[in-house]
Parts: sequence; C-alpha cells; structure tokens
Amino acid sequence: MTRGSPPAEESLEQDAAEKQAVAGEQHGGQISEDVLSPVPLAPAGAKKSPALDMQEKKLPRLQKRAGGFTPLTEAMEREVIAALGKGEPDEVMSSAFKLRVTREDIRTLRNLCWLNDEVIKFYMGLVMERSKQEGYPSVHAFCYLFYQKLTSGGYKAVGRWTRHVDLFQKDIILVPINLRLHWTLAVINTRKKTVKYFDSLGQEGDQICETLLKYLQEESREKRNVKLNASEWTIHSMEPHEIPQQSNGSDCGVFTCKYADYICRDKLMTFTQTHMPYFRKKMVWEILHQELL
Repeated sequence: MTRGSPPAEESLEQDAAEKQAVAGEQHGGQISEDVLSPVPLAPAGAKKSPALDMQEKKLPRLQKRAGGFTPLTEAMEREVIAALGKGEPDEVMSSAFKLRVTREDIRTLRNLCWLNDEVIKFYMGLVMERSKQEGYPSVHAFCYLFYQKLTSGGYKAVGRWTRHVDLFQKDIILVPINLRLHWTLAVINTRKKTVKYFDSLGQEGDQICETLLKYLQEESREKRNVKLNASEWTIHSMEPHEIPQQSNGSDCGVFTCKYADYICRDKLMTFTQTHMPYFRKKMVWEILHQELL
C-alpha cells in the first residue's frame, strides 16, 4: 500500500429500514438564519435551458464572470423560498430511493444550518441516479451508518450491505462519514485504485482510508474469492490547498455533497465558501425535483 504525495446492509435503500433507529440524529442546527438574497452563481458545466441562458446574458458582467456559474431563475427561487418557508414540519416534500425528505429536513438547507442525515442520504441517491446516464462514471453510495457500523463491528457488521451490488463493477464508491458534528467524505476509486479523504476543515483521515481499504480487501475475498493487493492502491487525505475549504462551522454537509457531485462528474472543484448559499438553494430545488442540474 502506498500513500499519495501531498501536491454499513445496502447503501441508501437498506438504510431506510433503519431510519427509526436513528431518528433525530444529526438534525439541522437551530440557527435562525433565513434564506439570503439570490446569489447568481451555479457550477460550471451545469445544464442551461434557453430561458436560463437568456437570463444570464442580461446579468451584469461581474456576475457572469463568477466561475461561469448560472443563476437560478426567479421561478426556481420562489419555489425554493416556499419550500423553506412555513408549513407542517412532517410534510413530505420529496420521496425516492425508499427515502422521504420532509419540510423539517429541507429546512436544514437554510443558510448556516447543519444538514441532517436525510438530506445527505437523498443527495447521494441523486448522485447515484445520475450516474446511470451515459457519460458518467458508475457510482455506488453508502449511507453514513456504513462507516459507523464498519468501525464498531468490523466487516461482519456490514457484509450484507452489498449483497445486491458488486462494488468492483463500480467506478466510484462514496462513503459519507459523520464525525459527530462534522460531515466528511471518503471516496474509493476502483479505476485509479485510490482511497481518498475529503474534509472541508482540512483534517487528516489516513486511518479512515486504511480502514476502507481493509474493508475492500475483505469484500473482494468474500464476494469474489480474489485477493486484493493493497500495495497496488494509494491512500491520501486531501490537503487543504487541494480542495475547497469551509470558513465557518456550518457548511460541512454542503461541502461533502458538492465534493461527491464534482467527483462523480470528473470535474475540477472550482467552488469556494462563497458559493454555499447558492448551493443550498440549488440543492433544495434538486431534492424537490429529484434531479441534479
């Protein structure tokens, strides 16, 4: 096993059955910060409708230069504001992947709130769903409980999580990790034989990578009777200068989701802390419509 130089059951669907056991965990922070004014930004390469393209042409030059990001339309903004506004907390706003996102869950996407587990799981489901389209790497995403169970119970505790999926037929495996009050992401890339750790606070996670590589070895032995040679793999904790970093105590969940989004499009991470208000609103719209823009 080499280290990169500087520069648990069946993923999301299985977790739905365990929802009751973890109800209430990591629900959004109670910071009473409402939606900020519209931020005319969106990730480079995002799909544009003719209406969006026309609206972008009308924007001031400085706004258009901001990373090439496209603004949400006024209609999209209104829909997002309505979803984050008044209503019954337990109202189901979107359902897919055997998961349900309520208004209370959606509200964790308000500015400066902590994203909860339901939002993280649903977004990873959207990333997986998009990967079925032509031109995208194939993706499997675990829920955050996977790593918790792996570390507490070993391989036996999570061996059944992949009984309906062959991880070695996937290009990218996403492992969201909840470290009490902080979300991070580990990424197994079977094409490049790497296990990388993405932390928006720049913390080191080589031990996490090593744990996942050991899991992969056991998975290979148990599921396909093939010895995985760890010396052919590289583990690496991404350095703060290598990936976008947060500058507050509330956006780790958004960073985690956007890391996954960009990685699973094979795109360079061009976003920064300043894009978080936009991403939060964009994620609301995407969850409501069950589609990544």
